[in-house]
Amino acid sequence: MIRRRQFLGGAAALAGASMSYGLTRRASAQDSSKVLKFVPQADLAVVDPFGSPAYVTRNHAMMVYDTLYGVDSNFKAQPQMVEGHTTESDDKIWKMTLRPGQKFHDGEPVLGKDVAASLKRWLGQDSFSQALAPFVDEISAPDDKTVQFRLNKPFPMLPDALGKVNPRSTGIMPERIAAADPTKPITEIIGSGPFRYVAAERVAGSLNVYEKFADYIPRSEAADNLAGGKVVHFDRVEWHTIPDPATAAAALQAGEIDWWEQPTPDLLQAFTGNSDIRVAVTDKTGNLGILRFNFLQKPFDNPQIRKILLNVVRQSDFLIAAVGEDPSMWQAPVGIFHPNAELASTEGLETFTKTPDLEKAKADLIAAGYKGERVVIISTGDYPVIGAFSEVAADLFRKVGLNVDLQVQDWATVAQRMKNKGDLDSGGYSVYCNFIAGAAIYNTAGYSYLRSNADKAFDGWPDIPEIEVLRAEWLSSTNAAERPEIGRKIQQIALEKVPFVPLGLFYYPTAYRSDLTGMLDAMPLFWNVRRA
Repeated sequence: MIRRRQFLGGAAALAGASMSYGLTRRASAQDSSKVLKFVPQADLAVVDPFGSPAYVTRNHAMMVYDTLYGVDSNFKAQPQMVEGHTTESDDKIWKMTLRPGQKFHDGEPVLGKDVAASLKRWLGQDSFSQALAPFVDEISAPDDKTVQFRLNKPFPMLPDALGKVNPRSTGIMPERIAAADPTKPITEIIGSGPFRYVAAERVAGSLNVYEKFADYIPRSEAADNLAGGKVVHFDRVEWHTIPDPATAAAALQAGEIDWWEQPTPDLLQAFTGNSDIRVAVTDKTGNLGILRFNFLQKPFDNPQIRKILLNVVRQSDFLIAAVGEDPSMWQAPVGIFHPNAELASTEGLETFTKTPDLEKAKADLIAAGYKGERVVIISTGDYPVIGAFSEVAADLFRKVGLNVDLQVQDWATVAQRMKNKGDLDSGGYSVYCNFIAGAAIYNTAGYSYLRSNADKAFDGWPDIPEIEVLRAEWLSSTNAAERPEIGRKIQQIALEKVPFVPLGLFYYPTAYRSDLTGMLDAMPLFWNVRRA
């Protein structure tokens, strides 16, 4: 079993990290109680809200762009940019009325045509919008304050799609930006959300800056995840990318930063007994670890080989390597859906807890047709959890006789390579590890890694028609009693055909200065937070 590296001498190591961050960091325009300094999980490589499935891009988008709806802490969609909606023609026409007084960061009013253009650009960009797209005949703006969906069949989850927590935000932008060439990334970042992105201060790989948008009008309801009033108490939020965990920990202890999104488990002990720092799990839905095969590459175009490898995965090995031995920080065994979801099932979970027979697996792989092909695992040094998952996978694969080539690169490079359908000599790959937010695995709608529609699927491109049939069955189901059985069938097929291997559920603690209050139980959100 691979353990996380040992903490390098506790506080002494943090002192040894020096305060290089404090000595070299770019000076704030305002060093005051109205500035919040934050260390994100990774560098913000993509600022286009539709341009990346990375959570760091999603978190950026939620600051800058507002959405028509927003899910609350119970994952129920609530009106956000809209006052409400009405439906006609047997729920095939939805008319949504915008709240008055909303403005973009360039001072222009938010109009129906902006909303329609933004949603047209978003449609088809992610799993949830791909589920919606076949139902949509038209998105239009009958007038400045109205946006209308004309559907060919009812889609009762429309507000859920428009208020989702998943990456590739449904954020609204000016029509002139949304209607531009869809093949080119958005670089002019203008939304109507509670923060304005200060592009002029961006330092790639180091700094991103957001300023409070004075003309933003919060809703009157209390803040609740992505719903309710987004009341901002800081004039400025700075995202400082600090790749070295020891340096980030030292900066947090010294008060040079206020909030570290994802401290590594082996450094958390350094904060024990420090009354100036709090450590808490704010996103209580957790994250599901993922081991993803590339269906286009040998040997993983062979379902037998995928199944043999799934059968040697013990989830606890991956979870301990990634987040430590504290059992309160992870859950195993876990299947395809979140354990609290109506679709969750215990079907086949015993495979992830038993001690694997590695010698038998080695022989089975040869019998299934493995001929020593090189297996390229792409990994990153930017995300410690992904790096740990990848190291465990590489070690396990070597033990069963695979010819492993573990390639570690920065996250921006890995994110691009994930989309490469070429062979290994052309920058392609065989396997990668990642994780998906627990909030995204409660059902089939926005579950990107579950899509199994071949070249239209998410990176890795599984082709499993049976999953697609069941996914569509769930989307159209009006009988709550039949849905758990749909979930069981999906899990049964997924554990046989293996679109990915679930690695278990884990929880990320976050660390912040104790004078911060109002932090929401959710992903990193920067409204409602204030300094005491």
